[in-house]
Amino acid sequence: MDDLQFRRQAYGDPNTQSDDFLQHIANNSADAKLVKDLQALDDRLTQALNVPVPDDLADKLLLRQQLSQHHQTQKRTRYLMAMAASIAFVVGVSFSMLRFTPIDLSENALAHVYHETKALQMEQNIGFNDVNFKLASLSGLQQSKFIQQPGRVFYTAYCDFQGVKSLHLVMQDENGHKVTLFIVPAENRLTLDDAFADAKYKGQGFKFAGTYMLLVGEQQSDLNYIKREIEQTFI
Repeated sequence: MDDLQFRRQAYGDPNTQSDDFLQHIANNSADAKLVKDLQALDDRLTQALNVPVPDDLADKLLLRQQLSQHHQTQKRTRYLMAMAASIAFVVGVSFSMLRFTPIDLSENALAHVYHETKALQMEQNIGFNDVNFKLASLSGLQQSKFIQQPGRVFYTAYCDFQGVKSLHLVMQDENGHKVTLFIVPAENRLTLDDAFADAKYKGQGFKFAGTYMLLVGEQQSDLNYIKREIEQTFI
């Protein structure tokens, strides 16, 4: 009997005598204590419902019916509690697995560029102090900053790399082409390629000043120019 099956059975009927259930609690002291607590709760509820029955037969039958209905509601509530516990367990396990699953930064960077097309349409002039303000809220990057303007910045916003809060910028190379920059806090589960591409875009990845930097631009854009700008202005 696995943990999910055990919890469903324990919350649904802690007094069951099934072989698998009894074997499970015999081998798991913590689960045995849980069953003991549930059995005690069941006993207290049963005692609370053990109301003295009047002598009148009709009243006895009516009260018995009411008690039976209440007991059915109680069992249904325990079943729903068991289901909720099972769902919470599955969600918790799934979330834990997601947190430790490796993240391909290059694949995610291309996906972000395709998804956030409005970013490449923006024509703002954003100062480096505004960029630094957003950087300060990223995990581990409170001291990271640009010390001067890294060329023109058209757009800046937060983005999410599968749970890792990051910064999305659109910059300009020396020929006026727009290049997307992602600044991602370094984590062990992140994987970074030096170069990547698809039919439309090319990209570069590099680690700098405690962060992962990803550049994505169309084939004619100069990614090395933006990389040099970053290396000269970011600390």
